[in-house]
Amino acid sequence: MDQDFPSAGSTAPRLLDLVRDRLRLMHYSLRTEQAYVGWIKRYIIHHGRRHPKDMGKREVEAFLTSLAVERDVSAATQGQALSAILFLYREVLEEPLPWLDEVTRAKRPARLPSVMSREEVQRLIAAVDDPLLGLIVSLLYGTGMRLLEGLRLRVKDVDFGRGEIVVREGKGDKDRVTMLPGSLIERLRAQVSVVRALHAAELKAGRGDVWLPQALATKYPAAATSLGWQYVFPAAGLSVDPRSGAVRRHHVDEKRVQRAVKAAAARAGIVKPVSPHTLRHSFATHVLEAGYDIRTVQELLGHAEVSTTMIYTHVLNRGGRGVRSPLDLTG
Repeated sequence: MDQDFPSAGSTAPRLLDLVRDRLRLMHYSLRTEQAYVGWIKRYIIHHGRRHPKDMGKREVEAFLTSLAVERDVSAATQGQALSAILFLYREVLEEPLPWLDEVTRAKRPARLPSVMSREEVQRLIAAVDDPLLGLIVSLLYGTGMRLLEGLRLRVKDVDFGRGEIVVREGKGDKDRVTMLPGSLIERLRAQVSVVRALHAAELKAGRGDVWLPQALATKYPAAATSLGWQYVFPAAGLSVDPRSGAVRRHHVDEKRVQRAVKAAAARAGIVKPVSPHTLRHSFATHVLEAGYDIRTVQELLGHAEVSTTMIYTHVLNRGGRGVRSPLDLTG
């Protein structure tokens, strides 16, 4: 199978190279780039490698239908595939989309998030057998950060004096501030000391640079080797940047944390579905249980709309928390 496809009426540049260039120009993440390129490739192959300019609404809907019927993908996955294809037409091919509003979009079913009790959270944290991963898991629950937000945390964004953490470039490319749990301060100070020593050794070896967003890397080239920009949770070894080819130290792999949480949940005897994101759901629910208002929780989580945060009020009212069972009212 060819890695890329030629653009219509020419031999170069190839279509997927144009897609990558446009995604990078618009500062999309590497993860989004990989996902979009993958969906566009599948879309083209599904229709016999026809050029997208020769296709439209009928072909898009046929592809989305095949995902739902043949591969049984979720509504979220189907939505991501549609977003990738629309990006191709709008941003790369600059094609008019008069048929866009007629494309049938899958509806996401309403689901209540899985939430652990405080006691279950403590059991889970105690069951993590790696101290570094245990600190990460504790921080995710204690701050409500998403997994990658926690792993991408930089030294400069942990403010011990103010007792807060600045979450940079969260979902929607937005910054926000959350609390620094007092119970984790000493462990985080020790972790920063480890990072400081590791960074000094890296500089001595002629390395020590870290990945920076492109605009910052261009404007402040020296920042890449400063202590403040180093990851709080650096990886054990070096890796190759898939875009630039530079060899540098990245942050801890998210898969390590995911596996550690799953294994800890099994050891702790927690039977409900548990993932790192469950810690975020549990944080939000427990903060609301403690009496804090919904707007405060919205800001801590970084939700654009309070309606997104409102799902945790449904969790609070579930299972008899808000209403007593009539069985308990008898007698």
